[in-house]
Amino acid sequence: MTDTDYSPAGRIEVSAPHRELLDQVLDRWSLQVLSELCEGPARFNVLRKRIPAVTQKSLTGTLRRLERNGIIERNVISTRPLAVEYRITPLGKTIKRPIDAILAWANTYMPSIEAARISYDDAVQ
Repeated sequence: MTDTDYSPAGRIEVSAPHRELLDQVLDRWSLQVLSELCEGPARFNVLRKRIPAVTQKSLTGTLRRLERNGIIERNVISTRPLAVEYRITPLGKTIKRPIDAILAWANTYMPSIEAARISYDDAVQ
């Protein structure tokens, strides 16, 4: 049996490594960084300007996690002073379609989700 496999009932079993990867790739800052890097390579400070709510520490951690997972790559540019540019990898490009599908689903069902949230909140109060 593989880490993620179908049970006899057709249910997908999600293992700890898969949960960890999804947590690292689908978190708030990672989605925004990936959205920016899908448009083209960018330097750290450019990413900070394009994602103004992210702190330097959060952006650094996000970039390191994405690089560790092979989703983006870090290139040192030999200029004075040295510059670092981030770009999406071929593996990283393969995640765009699934993310777009999840975002399309969320867009389609957001009214139902909002109604469910209101109903839940009203019932809990």
